[in-house]
Amino acid sequence: MDLDVFVTSHGADWDRLETLLHRKRSLTGAEADELVALYQRTTTHLSLLLSSAPDPALTSRLTSLVARARSTVTGARKASWRDTAGFFTTAFPAAVYRLRHWWIPTAILSTAVAALLGWWIAAHPEVQAAIGAPDDLRSMTRPGGEYETYYSSHPAASFAAQVWTNNAQAVAMCLVLGAFVGLPVLWILFENMLNLGVGIGLMSSAGRLDTFLGLILPHGLLELTAVFIAAGIGLRLGWTLIDPGPRTRRTALAEEGRSALGVAIGLAAVLFISGALEGFVTPSGLPTWARIGIGITAEAAFLLYVYVLGGRAVRAGATGDVELADREAVLPTAA
Repeated sequence: MDLDVFVTSHGADWDRLETLLHRKRSLTGAEADELVALYQRTTTHLSLLLSSAPDPALTSRLTSLVARARSTVTGARKASWRDTAGFFTTAFPAAVYRLRHWWIPTAILSTAVAALLGWWIAAHPEVQAAIGAPDDLRSMTRPGGEYETYYSSHPAASFAAQVWTNNAQAVAMCLVLGAFVGLPVLWILFENMLNLGVGIGLMSSAGRLDTFLGLILPHGLLELTAVFIAAGIGLRLGWTLIDPGPRTRRTALAEEGRSALGVAIGLAAVLFISGALEGFVTPSGLPTWARIGIGITAEAAFLLYVYVLGGRAVRAGATGDVELADREAVLPTAA
């Protein structure tokens, strides 16, 4: 491509488009039609330029022109409460439901790992000795010990906020680091299961496993489900790098990445509920059966939400990605 000839041939169109964009509030009907035609024409020019002679200065100008023209042609859309409602009734549950084949196996395998670690620690005194001195372990597991007082050691509101922040950070790391072929996600998941396994093992060896489960289940069911979902979707994001399927790798990563970002926002709300349970229900004076019942109810409500609303949304074509109108425009490819 002769760049000078290209600019001479089409420069008038770009200048005219620039003029119309400056006057976009006072365009006549004919000028509005002209702006649309020039936008389409300039988009094609940009595609030709990128494929044949990517001059940085000219590319920058045309990219800016196309972006501004697209905004004018399609119109700017402001977020509303309807968007928020649509996210929580469609996009978020759809993304979680669509990727259930990743996070459900993750949950099952992770729970099995935690149980095996707990059994191994409980059955081997030498492993317990490696974790801590006998006096320290007794202070942790005895009635009124650290495992029990942990949940009531701070004011409920501040404790709930701290728990929510820590868990939200772990979930976000699973989703973001999934892009690194999923390996960091496996480490984060193992650390969580190791902490759970240590608690199970030590309290079981002290004959107080029922007390430990009574403390962990009210909030832990929902909390761990959120972690498993984040880990599963993070692993799916990492697998997209290896096998993007029929999509290009860039397109697949963009779509799965946007979906993962939406899941992160939705899980922040789920973890807020879990944090509230941990701050107010777990250390409460309610009977153990009542506290566990509240945890089971919260977990069942969330799974019902995902399978009913998410399943319906997926069957209607939703994927958890942003609306088509909000996605980046795809430039036409030059022949």
